[in-house]
Amino acid sequence: MELAPQLRRIGNDIIAAHLILGDEGMTLVDTGLPGHYRDLMRELNDLGRPVSDIKGIVLTHGDSDHIGFAQRLRSELGIPVYIGAEDAARAKGAKPPATPKDPRRIGPVVRFFAYAIAKGGFRTRPLQEVTPVQDGDVLPLPGSPRIVAMPGHSPGSVAVHVPAVRAVFVGDELTTRHVLTGVEGPQPAPFTDDQAGSSASLDRLADLDVDWVIPGHGAPWHGSTSSLIAAYRSAEGRSAD
Repeated sequence: MELAPQLRRIGNDIIAAHLILGDEGMTLVDTGLPGHYRDLMRELNDLGRPVSDIKGIVLTHGDSDHIGFAQRLRSELGIPVYIGAEDAARAKGAKPPATPKDPRRIGPVVRFFAYAIAKGGFRTRPLQEVTPVQDGDVLPLPGSPRIVAMPGHSPGSVAVHVPAVRAVFVGDELTTRHVLTGVEGPQPAPFTDDQAGSSASLDRLADLDVDWVIPGHGAPWHGSTSSLIAAYRSAEGRSAD
């Protein structure tokens, strides 16, 4: 799905990954679940580009619904995988801590888990090797993605700022469609390790000049970071009442 001339979406509002296009190659941000590999192949076929044009994968964090087919591309094609240093162990299979129970509604929960199962959620392969990144790193990949540390959802969560496509990818630091309740709009994401830390991290987006703020779950936000943060704070306030 085309979001902008150099930006493609793989997946849907339940779980998504994103492809940044450049003349010198492509960068993949997150890799969803194993079954999204076929969706990627269909997108590349439509673009008329080989999978070898992908020069690197940048993971917003190490949860299983974001590392999906990363190990496949790494092992078969030697494509490097970058991740926040504090999430390297999680991407390699370390078990995340238990998180507080999130609100849920039966319909959205069933749809989320049915989709995850259909996309091979139980077949996710941990990464065998990753390249750790830190806040402020500019990666040698198409689009020159810059890392913004966003601890909270997980210790090594990062946002990926790509000025070339005027977008920032925020992983699960927020969601615009809660997979467990179906509620739409910017709001805290479920399964978060440290919600207070996640909320504080959002302020690190405030000065970014972008047209798109793109979460891993929910519709992309087409607008400024300030408008998104304001909507998030409003939702956060309502949930605290």
